[in-house]
Amino acid sequence: MVEPPDERRTRTSLLPTDPTVMKHLGFIGIVLALLCSTFAWSAGWLSPHRLTQTSMLDALRAVDGLHPGFRRNHAKGMCVTGWFESNGNAADLSTASVFRPGRVPVVGRFALAGGMPFQADAPAKVRSMALRLMPPDGQEWRMGINNIPVFVARTPQEFHDLLLATRPNPVTGKPDPARVQPFMAAHPDVARAIGLVGKRPLTSGFADDTYLSLDTFRFVNTNGTSIPVRWAMVPVTPPSAPSPGNGPNYLFENLITALHQAPLQWHLIITKGEATDPTADPTLNWPADRPQVDAGTLTLTSAESEDNGACTGITYDPMVLPTGITASDDPILPARSAAYMSSFVRRSGETKPPSAISPATASPNGGPS
Repeated sequence: MVEPPDERRTRTSLLPTDPTVMKHLGFIGIVLALLCSTFAWSAGWLSPHRLTQTSMLDALRAVDGLHPGFRRNHAKGMCVTGWFESNGNAADLSTASVFRPGRVPVVGRFALAGGMPFQADAPAKVRSMALRLMPPDGQEWRMGINNIPVFVARTPQEFHDLLLATRPNPVTGKPDPARVQPFMAAHPDVARAIGLVGKRPLTSGFADDTYLSLDTFRFVNTNGTSIPVRWAMVPVTPPSAPSPGNGPNYLFENLITALHQAPLQWHLIITKGEATDPTADPTLNWPADRPQVDAGTLTLTSAESEDNGACTGITYDPMVLPTGITASDDPILPARSAAYMSSFVRRSGETKPPSAISPATASPNGGPS
């Protein structure tokens, strides 16, 4: 499937390593989910002689296999559209036009982590929200944010090695403890981060979940002052407890049903960092007392299948930033940008079968199946 021409111009404390713990499928499931989800945040490289786009994408394929025509990660998803309305509260922090009071259109995408486009929905699957904010001056802002508290690797090389250590055994279909345990023991920051992700609170679905940037960016104001920031989309809908659901696509079907009933909203909450806060290590949280700014409200009004949706040809490259927002020294960001483009080029030359979320499923007339 060939995507729109404009895209061609874009470019842990240790987890328990006791053998009895490793036998639990729950732990193995967490590791697999993390492998897939975190590729969205660390699929790239810093040292070309060590890592390339090809080797990183090949490592992801070793986990989930090859599915031509689909995104190499977050393969199962659907398009959404709506707008972001700034309240002006962040205009003093950044010159980005998106923070001026007013409304800008949004094309977004909800997805499950992983490279499997037909995986079954489940409460603990890592969920993502990707957004393209398009102010009239062309200073667009793209983001891909996840419902996990931290990223699970500090560098692209570390993530690549994590993928290989936890890839499924072809006989059992599960990670091999003989590979996983030594890797975790040698990488305590990864083990700690995976532990935090495994303990995150779960909600009922996409509509009542919080999505975080994980990586650090910098806002630059009219005086040229630059501050480190992270952000989150916090739902207006109060979170409710998860349930097993009904059917392999229930998370998406529930979201479609909710959007047919009423718009869904999130607050864009900006967290202002300090000079002592880590900016190059997304496995580390910032202190909970950092000041926050409610910058405005995201409103989503409609859903579409990727087979006919507005998001199909968009790469949600986190390095597509407006004037007034810049990348930090986080090595994951440029690596992720390059890998997204490589994935785009590959799938553009492939024939894609119908998606799990079909046009009929997403249609207001057809309703969820």
